[in-house]
Amino acid sequence: MKKTKFIAAIGGLSLLAISVFLISADHIDAPAVTGGGSGTTSDITDVYAFRAENPNNLVLVANVQGLLAPGTTDVSQFDENVLVEFNIDNAGDNNNDLVEDLVIQVIKRGDSMYFFGPTAPTQTGLSSTINVDAARSSVKISTRTDIQTSENNGMKFFAGPREDPFYFDFTQYNAILGGTEPGFRDPGVDTFAGTNVLSIVIEVPKAMLGDGVVGANPLLPTTPIYSVWVTSNRKQ
Repeated sequence: MKKTKFIAAIGGLSLLAISVFLISADHIDAPAVTGGGSGTTSDITDVYAFRAENPNNLVLVANVQGLLAPGTTDVSQFDENVLVEFNIDNAGDNNNDLVEDLVIQVIKRGDSMYFFGPTAPTQTGLSSTINVDAARSSVKISTRTDIQTSENNGMKFFAGPREDPFYFDFTQYNAILGGTEPGFRDPGVDTFAGTNVLSIVIEVPKAMLGDGVVGANPLLPTTPIYSVWVTSNRKQ
C-alpha cells in the first residue's frame, strides 16, 4: 500500500491538557510558511484542550487559517495536501518526555475530513506518515449554514468554519511592548472579533488516551494530565 510522507510545515502549538480549559494561540505573528504561496493553509492559530460535558471525555480543537473575513469563509477550504496531527504524550513510557505516544491524524479528502487514531505513530518528530491501518472515522465538512457532526467508536467529530474564539487586544499589546501604554485596557478591544477560522474538533474518551500522569498538579491531584500539541504537515 502506498504511503505518503508529510513534513511539518510550521512548529506545533503546545499545551498541557488537564480537566480544566487551557489554550495556546498564535495569530498575526505566526511564523512565515513557505510553499508556493499556499503556506497559510497550514497555519495553526489556536489549540484547545478541555474536559467535555461528559467528564470521561476530552475535547481537542485545532484552528487553522485565521483572520478569515465572513464574506470569504465559504470559499476558504481545508488543504488536501496538509495533514493536521494531534500529538499526545500520555507518559505511557513512564517518561513525560514530550515525544508523542499517540497521534490522531486528520486530512481532507473531497467534501469530508478523515480521522485516523488514536494510534501509536509510525514515526515521531517532524515527519509523519498516515497510519491507514488505524481506526478511521470521517465527517462531512460543514459550511456556515450546514453544520455536520459525526460519531464513531465513542468519538465525536466536526470540521468547518467557526468564529474565532480567541479574545486578544493586539493593538494594546503592541503599545505595551513599545512602552507607550502601561497595561491592558478594561474593557479591551477584541482584535479578532468578526473574523473566522477553520476548526477541527474531536471529542475522545480519556480511556482511549492511556492513563496520563496523576499527581503532577497539586490543585487536581487525582486528575490525569496529558501533554498535547498539534502540528500541520505538508505533503512531500
